[in-house]
Amino acid sequence: MATRTDAPTRREQILKEAARLFAERGFHGVGVDEIGAAVGISGPGLYRHFPGKDAMLAELLVGISGQLLTGAKQRLKEVDGAAPEVVLDSLIEGHIDFALDDRPLITLHDRELDRLRDSDRKLVRQLQRQYVELWVGVVRALYPDLAEPAARSAVHSVFGLLNSTPHLARPGSLPGRATTAALLHRMARGAFAAAVPA
Repeated sequence: MATRTDAPTRREQILKEAARLFAERGFHGVGVDEIGAAVGISGPGLYRHFPGKDAMLAELLVGISGQLLTGAKQRLKEVDGAAPEVVLDSLIEGHIDFALDDRPLITLHDRELDRLRDSDRKLVRQLQRQYVELWVGVVRALYPDLAEPAARSAVHSVFGLLNSTPHLARPGSLPGRATTAALLHRMARGAFAAAVPA
């Protein structure tokens, strides 16, 4: 995710450019030579880092699912003992960071998940289920009147809302990252509140 401040490794550079190109042109619309050119190495030089495009795609999609789960667990540790509102706000902020900073990965997941090997796709789904269940627990702590199935549906709906960022206007025409993040946060909290039965 985009929270790192140290310089990316060559492998990370390759993955970032692969994600961008795959999102722009589709997995089959991009060759290894183009990915190599984007990071300043020859296409065949990529094979020192990855056995092929399939491995890049798997690392991108399994990787981001794992990072979201790990990041959420870390956030829960950091706010352990805080009020439920604070805990939910922290999870929302973390997902908004992903949604704004890793937009190509959202597009990639939507379009290319079925291209993964069965084992990789199952791993992505397993990580995602754990991530959802973590959120469900937090949402129900804040809204105890929300039944578990309804809380799970609300979490999926909020993910859909936050993950809509690739469909927003071009980055240069957005009102600014902080303003967009604040808007998404208000909308997410409003969606959870609206899910609670009257």
